[in-house]
Amino acid sequence: MNTKFLSALTATAAATALFSVAAPAQAASFGTGGITFAEDTTVKFNFLGSHGMYQSSLGIYDVKNSMPTLIQTLFTETKRSDNGRRNEWQGTLGNTVLEGEQVFTFLANRIYTLGLNSGYDGSVYSTSTLNTGSGGTQQAVFGPPSVWDGVSLSSTRRFPDPEQFTNGLSALFNGGALISFDDRGNGWDADFQDFTLTAEAVPEPMTMTGLALGLGGLVAARRRRRGSNTAS
Repeated sequence: MNTKFLSALTATAAATALFSVAAPAQAASFGTGGITFAEDTTVKFNFLGSHGMYQSSLGIYDVKNSMPTLIQTLFTETKRSDNGRRNEWQGTLGNTVLEGEQVFTFLANRIYTLGLNSGYDGSVYSTSTLNTGSGGTQQAVFGPPSVWDGVSLSSTRRFPDPEQFTNGLSALFNGGALISFDDRGNGWDADFQDFTLTAEAVPEPMTMTGLALGLGGLVAARRRRRGSNTAS
C-alpha cells in the first residue's frame, strides 16, 4: 500500500475515533456525583456478579428535583444467590441473573442515577446525595476495571478507600468502567461487592459513517491519481 495513502488513512481513522470519544465526554458526569451527558449517549451494561444475601434488582432512574424515578430495570436476580451462603452469597450470570447484557441511551442534558433495590433497606443509588436515608453516603464505586486489583470479591472486609473511586467517565469512553454497589446489609459492612457490573459507551452510527465516507474519499483520490499517471 502507498505510504502516503496509508498515512492519510491512519490520520482519518484516528481523528474520527478521537472525535467520537472526546465529544460526548464534555460537560458530562458518570459517577457518584450523578449521570448526565451533553449529547445522547448509548451505554452497554454487563452484569459481572453479586455477593449480597438479598434478592436484588438494578435499574436506571430519572432524577428530577432530587427525586429518582425508575425508567428501566437492567438486571434482576431470580433468587438471592447461586447456592445460599456459599461463596458469600455469590450470584453469577446464567444462574442468579439470566440476562447479562443491556443497552440504554441516556438523553442529552437529563439527570440519571443507577439504583440497587435489595429488599433490605429500600434502594441505594450510585449518586451519593440521593442516599438520604443514610445521610448522603457513598454506596457505589466507579472506575476502570483495576478498581478491584488486589481486592477480593469474596471478602466481607471493608473496601479500601472507596472515596478514591467516584468517577467512571474516562473509563466509560476508554474500554469500559466498572461499577460496584454496597447495599448496606451485614451491618453496613461497606464491602462494595453486593452487585457489580461494567459500562461501556457505544460509538454513534454517525461516527462509523463518517469514517466510511473518509475512507471512500481516500480510495477515490487514489484511483484518480492512478488514472492520471496512466494517461500521461
